[in-house]
Amino acid sequence: MPKDSGSSSSAQLTRRTLLGAVGLSAVGIASATAASAHEHHDGRAGSGRPRSGLSFYGRNQAGIATAPQAHLQFAAVDTKVTSRSALIKLMRDLTLAAAALTAALPVGQTGAVNGPPDLAPEDSGEALDLPAAGLTITFGFGPALFSSPGKGDRFGLADRQPPGLRQFPSFKGDALVAGRIGGDICIQACADDAQIAMHAVRNLMRVAGSRARVRWTQTGFNRAAALQQVTTTPRNLFGFRDGTNNIITSDQAAMDEFVWAKAADGASWMVGGSYLAVRQIRMLIKDWDDSVLEEQEDVFGRKKSTGAPLSGGIEFTKPDFAKLAPSGKPVIDPKSHVALAHPEQNGGVRILRRAFNYANSDDAKGAADVGLFFMSYQRDLDRQFVALQRQLSENDLLNEYIQHTASAAFATPPGTTPGGYIGETLLA
Repeated sequence: MPKDSGSSSSAQLTRRTLLGAVGLSAVGIASATAASAHEHHDGRAGSGRPRSGLSFYGRNQAGIATAPQAHLQFAAVDTKVTSRSALIKLMRDLTLAAAALTAALPVGQTGAVNGPPDLAPEDSGEALDLPAAGLTITFGFGPALFSSPGKGDRFGLADRQPPGLRQFPSFKGDALVAGRIGGDICIQACADDAQIAMHAVRNLMRVAGSRARVRWTQTGFNRAAALQQVTTTPRNLFGFRDGTNNIITSDQAAMDEFVWAKAADGASWMVGGSYLAVRQIRMLIKDWDDSVLEEQEDVFGRKKSTGAPLSGGIEFTKPDFAKLAPSGKPVIDPKSHVALAHPEQNGGVRILRRAFNYANSDDAKGAADVGLFFMSYQRDLDRQFVALQRQLSENDLLNEYIQHTASAAFATPPGTTPGGYIGETLLA
């Protein structure tokens, strides 16, 4: 759970503007053609301002540098198509539907209520009369889309698989659940309204139809965007501020260095995209809640009240890992989470965290299944996420209180323009 280790102004779109710009398409109204700018936000805390429509189109996919919304609906999907042309058609259809959804427009030519009464509606309808609520939809491609032992090179993409895009190695302490590993395609839908996020994934899968099936899903939540008076860093379900040292997405130099893929990284079709690491981290909250405050703070290396490092200062003060207590021991334990995850301890490597809390139904034994749905974006999965997670899995004091239960890696390609589709740089 790397805690210490997120682009442009938002565009409000009106239904009349969009309809006048393009008209009806085969899958949906190719709606968000009016603007191509994404939001720039400081990843530390939300602005507190309600968001309307964010453009689906742009150089980068929205939902990476966009400030985290209040709700997540994530789906790992397996494709059922067998030809590249069919895969292209699937991605075209999903792109058009996603553009409509992010502009609060109905999916399909007739939407939820304007079709023939003797046919099933094209749109499921639970988002009728609701705004876009800052919805972003981000697509990614898993390693199995390029090649896999069971299915081989289905789409002639094996020679275009990016270096490092593979299922993660087994990390010490992993307790991965069968069926919650990997996926051909991922859909990350984030919105400030849970119903909007759910509606997006539900209708994208209806568009896909028999061409794809869901392998696994997860919902997540953050502090509500409407809490305008709260400007501090959000807290995880252990009660600690989470994401203190995250990359500020308006820092273009940092984004270019650590997040956006370059041709030199080994896959020219990924320029303007990024690589997504997904880990579901179950928190053993019964054990945690029974631990004393001093132990909790030693585990994180930070004060629970303020988020300040135990070496002193405020939340954003640089930790002093050399500072000693009167006993002669380091004030910040070398095996604390902050010590192991901080860039200073990892050759300066950083990742863009985009994590959400989650709360599922209790397991069969009655234990709470709650925790962190960890997502991070980076240029190089091996050099950044894998190296960091390997160090954490071996030494982090936090490991006593967590289990990693789901895992996946995806290449999130660059964005697209009206008339194009997500994945065109790979598939065309």
